[in-house]
Amino acid sequence: MDQILNKVGAYWIGQKANQEIDSVGDDFNSLSTSISGGSKWLVNKLKGKMQKPLTELLKEHDLAIGIFPRDATNYELNEETGKLIVYIPSICEVGYRDSSVLRFSTVVTGNLEKGKLAGIEGMKTKVMIWAKVTCITSDGGKLHFTAGIKKSRNKHAYEVLRDGVSVDKF
Repeated sequence: MDQILNKVGAYWIGQKANQEIDSVGDDFNSLSTSISGGSKWLVNKLKGKMQKPLTELLKEHDLAIGIFPRDATNYELNEETGKLIVYIPSICEVGYRDSSVLRFSTVVTGNLEKGKLAGIEGMKTKVMIWAKVTCITSDGGKLHFTAGIKKSRNKHAYEVLRDGVSVDKF
């Protein structure tokens, strides 16, 4: 009788252990979907999903590896849509060899393609004033930054048609 109870008990404990292990996996899955930022990166590592370093990802897409600050190592990339989210520990400015300066928010997003990071949010550059960087493209040995000022105006102000006034220079 003791042998039967031992076998039944061992079977029951084994089933409960498997349920608990499955439950922990489910907890990690739900935790990774509810956590944002660098913590999701850690959960993916714990689940066994290793991602390549950000510098390697940028190099594979023909972009300079030093675009982002050195401590920006956590990121998410949706490979289907190309949406890239880079997490930076704190708002910062980075100066580069050519005396250009970029300012970063704690989250920078954009659409990553070969030789291009477009639709950028969370990055500015100093061009007399701080201007939002919207696109970075790579052309051989050069990076091209598209930066501009976005100004919102009331649509109603442009409902009346007016003649242009002549000027000497464009």
